[in-house]
Amino acid sequence: MFPPETERSVALAVRTGDRAPEFDLEEAYDRPRLRLSDFRGRRNVLLVFHPFAFTPVCGEEALDLEANLKSFDDAETDVVFVSCDSSAARQAWKRQLGATYAFASDFWQHGATARAYGVFNEETGAARRGTFLIDKDGVVIWTLVKDEKRTEMVPESLEALDGGA
Repeated sequence: MFPPETERSVALAVRTGDRAPEFDLEEAYDRPRLRLSDFRGRRNVLLVFHPFAFTPVCGEEALDLEANLKSFDDAETDVVFVSCDSSAARQAWKRQLGATYAFASDFWQHGATARAYGVFNEETGAARRGTFLIDKDGVVIWTLVKDEKRTEMVPESLEALDGGA
């Protein structure tokens, strides 16, 4: 059972069938911003929120996504891994992990995208573990929001992509 604040957060999260809220995230100061509208009509997006960079569970999830990147690419899906850490910290951690997909920052305005998706934790100032699979039309086709490690994140999201083909 989730603590009451988590139940509230989960209840407010964007749900399957909803139009995904627009996001505007910084990957790095010298790169174009990542916006949902830039993917529309071209690629699906797996938007993955996590609490903090340089932490063990978040690192395991990041590496799981990297190990399955070809399957996501084959399904015309880009992975965007998001936390409220600064873009400089995100890119340093991405290099440390050897990841090749987008590590985006929801640092400024702090947690705006996590709030729009209903996964911002006001107590910690960080995102909860929220995963949103968004199709090329901008509709959420699969979600997973939980406070512990998401072992089902990769297989279930890929299954949802396969079922949608």
